[in-house]
Amino acid sequence: MLLKFKKLNFITAGMPLRTLKGGYPQALEILEQMDLDGMEIEFVHGVRMNEESAKFLKKASKEKNMVLTAHGPFYINLNSKEKEKTDASVQRIIDTASAANKAGAFSITYHAAFYMGKGKEEVYQCVKKENEKILKILEKEKINIWVRPETTGKATQWGDLDEIIRLSNEFEKVLPCVDFSHLHARTNGEYNTYDEFCRIFERMGNEIGQYALDNFHGHLAGIDYGEKGEKKHLIIEESDMNYKDLLKAFKSFNVKGAIVCESPNIEDDCKLFKDYYSSL
Repeated sequence: MLLKFKKLNFITAGMPLRTLKGGYPQALEILEQMDLDGMEIEFVHGVRMNEESAKFLKKASKEKNMVLTAHGPFYINLNSKEKEKTDASVQRIIDTASAANKAGAFSITYHAAFYMGKGKEEVYQCVKKENEKILKILEKEKINIWVRPETTGKATQWGDLDEIIRLSNEFEKVLPCVDFSHLHARTNGEYNTYDEFCRIFERMGNEIGQYALDNFHGHLAGIDYGEKGEKKHLIIEESDMNYKDLLKAFKSFNVKGAIVCESPNIEDDCKLFKDYYSSL
């Protein structure tokens, strides 16, 4: 479970755009040519991966020393007013973990819930209860993978930094997926200075433990936002996201694991991030 990461890995959200209609073999080849470190498998419209693809990814990523993570479907709400929708959400997270585990990924992330007009504490307890179910099933099925609720981009969505850190302290196999662009958008412009980024890493190290920084999984992109939070992802240079100071904070805290680029030009911004980080 606790992989021994030697460094921070820069990976793309899905296959590089240059892959066009090629599949995973071509995607990994392009990542290798660009000196990028792996990718996040995107199950955003449903968990679909055949055995052959999973086997290939597990073997090839190991041979090429690449890091894989996975993103669960968008249709997840652990606080739905309808039990069948909550149950279906739980199943989607389990399916994501199972497929990702077969493909050799070390971590999965998902958007956990919407407040649906309820109080923060009530929703927290719902999310906690459903996570307990998920982790029991994963343990029973011997699926050993980090399960990570992601910090979300709108105030209507469950998942501010406090909530994610608190949940991580409840369960051994839960850690945060910190989406820095979402935190920036959710707060309408905060979380965009070196000191603010350092405070995130300080809190994770102090409140969860050093292992949270040694097995990190996060997201970064340019972002368009307003008073209600996130609108859409942007190319980094077309946004006000202060990625340089963020990467300096990563370096200062010697964070290891994976940072996933979710910009619309995924591999180009990913390369930009890696090159800047390497220059520090």
